[in-house]
Amino acid sequence: MADVESLLSVLLLTLLELQGSDPDVGSLLSVLLLTLLELQGSDPDVGSLLSVLLLTLLELQGSDPDVESEPKKYDPTFKGPIYNRGCTDIVCCILFIICILGYVAVGILAWSQGDPRKVIYPTDSRGQFCGQAGTPLETKPLLFYFNIMKCASPMVLLEFQCPTTQMCVEKCPDKFMTLLKAYANKEDFKYYKNFCKEGLEGLTVTQILSSGLCPAMLTPSKPFTRRCFPALGQKKGGEITVGNNSKFDDGEGNIRDAKDLVAGVKNATVVIEARQVAMKIFEDYTQSWYWIIIGLVIAMLISLLFIVLLRFLAGIMVWVMIVMVILVIGYGIFHCSMEYVSLKSEAGSNVTLKDLGFQTDFSVYLHIRQTWLAFIIILAIVEVIIILLLIFLRNRILIAIALIKEASRAIGYVMSALFYPLFTFALLSIVIAYWAVTAVFLSTSNQPIYKVFNETACDHSRKICEPANFSTSSMKAECPDSKCLFAFYGGETVYHKYLIGLQFYNVFLFFWCANFVTALGQMTLAGAFASYYWALVKPDDMPAFPIFSSLGRSLRYHTGSLAFGSLILSIIQIIRVLLEYIDHKLQGTQNKCTKFLLCCLKCCFWCLEKFIKFINRNAYIMVAIYGKNFCTSAKDAFFLLMRNMIRVAVLDKVTDFLLFLGKLLIVGLVGIFAFFFFSGRVKAFENTAPNLHYYWVPILTVVVGSYLIAHGFFSVYAMCVDTLFLCFLEDLERNDGSAERPYLMSDRLLRVLNKKNKPEPAE
Repeated sequence: MADVESLLSVLLLTLLELQGSDPDVGSLLSVLLLTLLELQGSDPDVGSLLSVLLLTLLELQGSDPDVESEPKKYDPTFKGPIYNRGCTDIVCCILFIICILGYVAVGILAWSQGDPRKVIYPTDSRGQFCGQAGTPLETKPLLFYFNIMKCASPMVLLEFQCPTTQMCVEKCPDKFMTLLKAYANKEDFKYYKNFCKEGLEGLTVTQILSSGLCPAMLTPSKPFTRRCFPALGQKKGGEITVGNNSKFDDGEGNIRDAKDLVAGVKNATVVIEARQVAMKIFEDYTQSWYWIIIGLVIAMLISLLFIVLLRFLAGIMVWVMIVMVILVIGYGIFHCSMEYVSLKSEAGSNVTLKDLGFQTDFSVYLHIRQTWLAFIIILAIVEVIIILLLIFLRNRILIAIALIKEASRAIGYVMSALFYPLFTFALLSIVIAYWAVTAVFLSTSNQPIYKVFNETACDHSRKICEPANFSTSSMKAECPDSKCLFAFYGGETVYHKYLIGLQFYNVFLFFWCANFVTALGQMTLAGAFASYYWALVKPDDMPAFPIFSSLGRSLRYHTGSLAFGSLILSIIQIIRVLLEYIDHKLQGTQNKCTKFLLCCLKCCFWCLEKFIKFINRNAYIMVAIYGKNFCTSAKDAFFLLMRNMIRVAVLDKVTDFLLFLGKLLIVGLVGIFAFFFFSGRVKAFENTAPNLHYYWVPILTVVVGSYLIAHGFFSVYAMCVDTLFLCFLEDLERNDGSAERPYLMSDRLLRVLNKKNKPEPAE
């Protein structure tokens, strides 16, 4: 031990001499500091000596001439956030207001042109909506196909439309029947008319079929996603049946196998396969929404309880969070291991995920052993990483706890900050709702397009037609068996040509507005906590309402700075979206070089986004304190952090890690409760839990919602820590602890940093 101390003493003297003679010693000091941090983590006995050495080296590094920005000078008039300030980044403020007005105009245009019914209701061959309230089809919510077997055509996969007449009906047919047989029986024909068009009076069977007024046959069908599909079944031998019969009369005198219907049903469902899953998920939400709300309320109460306990028991709560996170993840590993072992004897559980492929019923994966093995590996890796980090950061955690205690004290003076995330959440909800509604109206603002469909060769096949006069048109004359049916929604007007541009503008403004709301919250909290730090006498020197005062300053003077920072971030995010879009479009056609280039670009812009978020966050703190423009504040914050790089790593990031563990704990606790409730694994909840298609839907919703709620509450602590951190870095540069320039930080932070204020000299 003595050898280590003497070696470090000699090393310190050598560095002092180098610092005086070599201005480029900054890089050497940085490497040495990192080495000393590792030494301190591995040998607790050397901690006291290294603390002094580190502080000395930090002072040396702070005077490194390679750092361009000068440290702050002592200013006796500085009392915290400056109140006499002017507007900043006015040009960007004006641009933001103009873009918002344009966004409102796009929304109005979309709402005037769009029709969400195209998404909600199925559409018949005339482009009418089945089941729409206030229309003649209000009582006919289901779509019926005249000849489902025509959906077996490969053109369905290209044009997403079956080449057969489709009409809205009240209910699906439940019996076998042909038009020829039904026509001979009055009661049967009355039932058959429910699936025919109007105008059958006085017509023969041949005339009805040639005019396409009725289907040639009816097969027992069941409604699925508001469409009538044949009620196919399967006998023990694998024989396909429809209505318990393996054969049926197609209405044209032919006896056909039930398996002939399979291809048509399969192609008809290709278009709506995604909607099938979406509808099931929607049904699950309708069955479980109140339980989801209860789960989110529980998450909010637990988050609020943690924040309150952190206010009074910061040290104890941090260690409780650490232990609980380890235990929760450990339980997850145990539970997954038990599931893995229990599936050992079940048939089919050894199928690999690769062989299984993608399944819309995600519960299938929970019956595969490989799924639980993957969960075990992931949780074990997370557990090991957290334990290793805690071991190597054990000494830094004590320092971070002191900073959290100081943040708790600050929040005690600004209690309204705990409820500010609710205001941010409300604003973000408005932004998200406006974007989603506008996107739906834009995507449904196309016009119905009708095309010619026929069974025989025809020169006009798949050409655009007008159903109103098609029966007397030359197309019908040249192709007698052709029909003019609804195909899809589109348009050729100027509005429709630039529709993709309007969608892009909608997405870009969504990112900009969402980032602006987040930035407003960060600057508001920063201004409130900065007023606490720089107050000589707390709370007398603080504003009566710190949050409202800071919010008013941010909106009145710094809307342009908020818009500037959020604009930079939004541009990067929209570039990332475009890269993902390009990657999706080029899938299957790109070579390895293109894949590598896209991967590199996506990685670079991901890193750039994280860096810009870090710069923006600290720039907003400096704007809230000094009232300067965004670029100047970003530069000042960046160089202030660079002059104190080691303190950033030791204090700020370790504190962020501890707060992340708190969020992880809340998500884990609520997630475990949601899993046992919705999966019905606990007998006490079997009769209470709703009957769902996918029980993972509410579980995942509760988990994601719990993280967002916990992040909202803990973001107050994180912003408080970041603000106090920058403030005490400024404090260290402005003041020296003398009677004339005392440090304004608390006694706890002074002890952590091994600083102290000198008493006033005796008279």
